[in-house]
Amino acid sequence: MTRPDEDPDRLYTLTGGRSRPDSDAFDLVTLVVSECDPSPGMQSEHVAILEICRSPAAVVEIAAELKLPVGITTILLSDLLLAGRITVRHPRTNPGAQWNSLPDSTTLEKVLVGLRNL
Repeated sequence: MTRPDEDPDRLYTLTGGRSRPDSDAFDLVTLVVSECDPSPGMQSEHVAILEICRSPAAVVEIAAELKLPVGITTILLSDLLLAGRITVRHPRTNPGAQWNSLPDSTTLEKVLVGLRNL
């Protein structure tokens, strides 16, 4: 199902018909930073991404700013990553931890005590 403001032909053209990014480096919270200025002849969406990412921006923020689906945005970001025009990093406090791992029991106990004190 497409939203009323999405033109499937436009989205197809933006991605060159691709339905998946060429890189698996992106999720919703991946931070993206521009590594260069836009160059003449670049696709307007690529230019917009480079402008948005002058300071670190999450993939979901970029998609919202461009008013494009996240999937389309990740394809465009993948193009820029492969061209060396952006860098990406995942915002993790502990590089070895899984994003969905549970905190240790001591932390959970402290939260429980804090909630009981409210």
